Amino acid sequence: MKIFTQRFYKTLSKLQESFLVENRENKKMLDIYIKYAEGSASEDELSEANSQLQQIFKNLGLGILLVLPFSPITLPYIFSKAKELNIDLIPNWYKSLSNDDDRLE
Repeated sequence: MKIFTQRFYKTLSKLQESFLVENRENKKMLDIYIKYAEGSASEDELSEANSQLQQIFKNLGLGILLVLPFSPITLPYIFSKAKELNIDLIPNWYKSLSNDDDRLE
């Protein structure tokens, strides 16, 4: 039970840190878009902001997929087809949580 508790707190800590990083990245993205509206953002900054916006769309898409009816059946199919077509559906914050040492055996 103690090992499970430690693993649980470790996972929660990693999740909290990833949400904090995501929050900082979102704030930075909004600041860049404001600079762009004012006409003072560079192309590199705009590219970075667009990349973060893509991550937000991935989060939104994944959330919508999870609440669809029959999602336990359709999600594996959708992810296998996306893998075949080289489409990345998983947000970066979730990928950072998935390490080999966190897997249950």
